[in-house]
Amino acid sequence: MSAVGESTGSVPVSTKDHVPRAPRVISGRVVRTGGVSLRVQGRTVAVTALLAALLVVVMGITLTTGDFPLTVGEVVGALTGNGSGAADFVVNTLRMPRLLTAVFVGAALAVSGAILQSLTRNSLGSPDIIGFTNGSAVGALVVIILLHGSMTQIAFGALVGGLATALAVHLLMIGRGLQGFRLIVIGIGVSALLLAANSYLITRATFQEAQEAQAWLIGSLGNRLWTHANAIGIALAVLLPPALLLSRRLAMVEMGDITATALGVNVARTRTALLVIGVALAAFATAVTGPIWFIALAAPQVVRRLTGSSAPSLLSSALMGALLLVVSDLVVQRVFAPALLPVGTATGAIGGLYLIWLLITESRKSRA
Repeated sequence: MSAVGESTGSVPVSTKDHVPRAPRVISGRVVRTGGVSLRVQGRTVAVTALLAALLVVVMGITLTTGDFPLTVGEVVGALTGNGSGAADFVVNTLRMPRLLTAVFVGAALAVSGAILQSLTRNSLGSPDIIGFTNGSAVGALVVIILLHGSMTQIAFGALVGGLATALAVHLLMIGRGLQGFRLIVIGIGVSALLLAANSYLITRATFQEAQEAQAWLIGSLGNRLWTHANAIGIALAVLLPPALLLSRRLAMVEMGDITATALGVNVARTRTALLVIGVALAAFATAVTGPIWFIALAAPQVVRRLTGSSAPSLLSSALMGALLLVVSDLVVQRVFAPALLPVGTATGAIGGLYLIWLLITESRKSRA
């Protein structure tokens, strides 16, 4: 029920009727089933449906265009095992793994950003601003440069690095709360230290290892195979359901600790669980593609402006993050061809402009 509430941007409405009955709609907005009533926000439903439709369209364009154009029928045939050898190779070996990696990574980063921004009650509280992404990068670089590990080991190293960074930031914030520009300042300081650690690790590497590490740090979807898509897909399948189940509590925690406690929420336990989920999503996404900026920062904010809702919408944010990353990757593949421009370059450039605008907006709010 929590997952359904999330996908529709619903808010629970109490009821005393506990007799099981068929679902029915009251006044076009309240859905009642059994002993639970849900108030459905039509605008959130419409935005979610629109984002899903746009994502399907962009995925179709990605699969059918390129140096080897294909028709929709050829793509469907390749996906169902009835295509020609050339179409099957282009779709299932070259395009589909990269596309699914982009979808899963974009969704993971956006949900991570939505969770952390809600917990901190600050639009700048995304993993790439407060250092979690750089912490994941440090963990991954240790495995790449010092341990020469596999993809699984790199993912584990990124996870450990992200969690260790979250713990460090949490210890620095003890007794001061997880909100306000204090967290942003501490996060920027931790991020700067982690960037220095990244540079140090690269200086300890061989020339070939340094090249590979630097290319990884830019953030790219190039040469992504089914192993990458499967890794982030499994991580998303494991971490997204509990995030959706906790989305109602997340909305209450965003109201403030006192209000959430009065509503029966264990604030400390809920915040810890959501923080682990948010950091883990960012860590696994970073392990697969390297640091990709802007998605975690912007996707949740764009969704809130589109839905007009103050409550976090994790499913809509996931779709927005997937759409933004897929569109960005499509642009760098088609517009800048034949140059092999990493998608992290495009998202970083757009994200820098967005961050400047966001900082100016937040500064004006703080002075108001």
